[in-house]
Amino acid sequence: MAAHKGGARRRDNRNACKRARKEELSLLLAEEKGLVFSSSSRHQGKQVRHGCWRSHLKKAIPPHCFNRSIPRSMSYVVSDLTISSILYYLATTYIPLLPSPLSYFIAWPLYWALQGCVLTGVWVIAHECGHHAFSDYSWLDDTVGLILHSFLLVPYFSWKYSHRRHHSNTGSLTSDEVFVPKPKSQMPWFSKYLNNPPGRFLTLAFSLTLGWPLYLAFNVSGRKYDRFACHFDPYGPIYSDRERLQILISDLGVLAVLCGLFRLVAVCGLGWVVCVYGVPLLIVNGFLVLITFLQHTHPSLPHYDSEEWDWLRGALATVDRDYGVLNKVFHNITDTHVAHHLFSTMPHYHAMEATKAIRPILGDYYHSDGTPVYKAMYREAKECVYVEPDEGSGVKGVFWYRNKF
Repeated sequence: MAAHKGGARRRDNRNACKRARKEELSLLLAEEKGLVFSSSSRHQGKQVRHGCWRSHLKKAIPPHCFNRSIPRSMSYVVSDLTISSILYYLATTYIPLLPSPLSYFIAWPLYWALQGCVLTGVWVIAHECGHHAFSDYSWLDDTVGLILHSFLLVPYFSWKYSHRRHHSNTGSLTSDEVFVPKPKSQMPWFSKYLNNPPGRFLTLAFSLTLGWPLYLAFNVSGRKYDRFACHFDPYGPIYSDRERLQILISDLGVLAVLCGLFRLVAVCGLGWVVCVYGVPLLIVNGFLVLITFLQHTHPSLPHYDSEEWDWLRGALATVDRDYGVLNKVFHNITDTHVAHHLFSTMPHYHAMEATKAIRPILGDYYHSDGTPVYKAMYREAKECVYVEPDEGSGVKGVFWYRNKF
């Protein structure tokens, strides 16, 4: 009986500690939101408070979630590449044996869809390398990431550094790197003519097919710079002097893959390369745009100008989505994005456990939406057209999505 009472007391103490941490973190988060103290004192002691809330969240997450395992991380690389190789073998061996209508309208589209999903998972692993979440060794992370991203025509170091700045400035209208919404006054003149069902369909189709290469090559939908910005330009404004050599290495990696593809076209023909590699790559690019768009675009997510923005606000201005079975195929980058922005060096295979731990602590500050992806995609394109300050709040630096012209 004494042992039972002692165990009950320990459980009560643990629960009390959890409740205390939750209440204290809620206060800290409320402070950061500017809800419980004046704007004149909001920035005082910010680094101290950031350390406090981060400590609270970290205590709620099992310590092993922050451990990076080379064998486990590498197992996902091997698994994805093995599945991709099997799909390639089946497609190139058996699809040519099928009658034309069956191969063109069923077999090849099925291969494209499956291979595109698997290669999106490969892209996510390289993304993990860019965050130093693959292993404890930066050189290994960069080696694996460079190889995998180059194979998918992504300049690894170029994207790594711009994406790192995205994580450092999420939700900022002046400093974020990708999917930066515009105020109504800065919208292009033709935007109101696209604010209808056909226009939204065309906009989504354009974004999902050309959005990713246009972002890399011309910084479309990215942060404004004072001169031309390109992920392939080592001397562009996106990068610092110490990063320029690695940008060149990224370019050489992409160039090497392009040379290999050119040789394949000479040997196997353009149609073969398009079917085996080109269309799946288009699907990967489409998923990248869609995933990023839905992670950072939602009617409930605010954006901030330079006066109101801080890192905590930005990190919480993201939303987890549910892609069904594809959550696993994409290594949970879709449904653990909030935790990823809070602890970006955490490996993906611990992110679900971490999300379950921090979700009750964050409470209303945690954003999740289980709307089917195809519905959410159209809804966000309809409702999240531009951003404007909330007129009734009296705070001019917090912007919300609007759609009325």
